[in-house]
Amino acid sequence: MPAPAAVGHRIVHSGPHLTGHTLIDARVRALLADVAELAPLHVTPALQVVDAARELLPDLPHVACFDTVFHKDLPAQALTYAVPKRWRAEYGLRRYGFHGLSYSWALKRTAQALGRPVDNLHVVLVHLGGGCSACAVRNGRSVDTTMGLTPLEGLVMSRRSGSLDPGALLWLQRRHGLSTDDLDDTLHRHSGLLGLSGTSGDTRDLVRARAEGDAAAALALATFTLSCRRGIASMAASLDRLDALVFTGEIGEDQPEVREEICSALTVLGVRGGLLVPELEDLMREGLRRIDQAGRGVPVLVVATGETQQIAAETRRVLGIADGTR
Repeated sequence: MPAPAAVGHRIVHSGPHLTGHTLIDARVRALLADVAELAPLHVTPALQVVDAARELLPDLPHVACFDTVFHKDLPAQALTYAVPKRWRAEYGLRRYGFHGLSYSWALKRTAQALGRPVDNLHVVLVHLGGGCSACAVRNGRSVDTTMGLTPLEGLVMSRRSGSLDPGALLWLQRRHGLSTDDLDDTLHRHSGLLGLSGTSGDTRDLVRARAEGDAAAALALATFTLSCRRGIASMAASLDRLDALVFTGEIGEDQPEVREEICSALTVLGVRGGLLVPELEDLMREGLRRIDQAGRGVPVLVVATGETQQIAAETRRVLGIADGTR
C-alpha cells in the first residue's frame, strides 16, 4: 500500500460550533471533548482513536468528518424542540440528526441509479444497523430526520430504545428511584431489540428465533418494523412527493425479511411489498440494487453502506486532494 497522505476520522457529533468537516487541531479536539456526552457510545471512543492516530502519525493531517454536517441546514421547524426559549438559547437544545456520512453516500448512489440529479430528488433514506434512523431529503438537502440532540431519539435500534415518552423517564426516577446513570446505561445498552427479545439485538438471530416459535423475538421484530414504518411515514410528511425509498446500513442491506415487512405495510405511501432479494455478494460488488417490482409503486433501493468511502471523499475535499489520488 502507498504511504497515507491523510487520516479521516468519523465523528458522530459535531456539537454547535463545528458545521463542516474540518482539520483536527487543539481547538477542534477541545470542542469535541466538550460534546462527547451527547453521543457517549460514539464520540468518546472515537476521540481515543483520534489521539492515538495523531500520536502515531504526527506529520499527517487529521480530518474530522461529522455525521451531523449532512443535516446542518435543517429548517427551523425541523430542528426546534417545543421547549422554552431559555432551554434552546442557553442550553443549546435542538435536533442535530446523524448518519449523515451514510446518507451522503446513499443519496449520491440513488441519484446515479435513477438517472436523476441529486437536486431534483425527494427521497426517504433509512439507515438500519446498530443505530437506526430515517431522513427526508428534498432537492438534495436534509429537511427532517428522526434522531435529535443525541443518537438515542427516533427508531427502535439494536440496543438503544429510540424515542420514549419523557414522562416515563420522570416516573422511573420519581417512583422507582432510577438514577441518571441507570437510565443512561439501560436506554443505550440494554433496550431496543435486545430489551424486547431478551436474547439478541441482531435481527438475523431474531428472524431465526421467530421461525422457531419464539414469541419475544416475534414481538421485537414487529415493534421494530412498526417503528421503521412510523419513521418513514413521518419523513415523507416533509416531502412533496416520494421519488424513492432507500435502505442502507447492515440491517438495511442484509435483512430482506425486515425490508419486506416494512414495505408491504407502506401502501399508503405508494410503496409495495414483493421485493426482490439480491445476493449480498452482488450488492457489495455493485454497490446498489433496485429491489421493487417495476411499475408496481415507488422505487425501492438498497445501497451498500459507504461511510468509509464518504469519509475518504470528505477528507480529500477538506485538503484539496483530487479523488483518485492517495
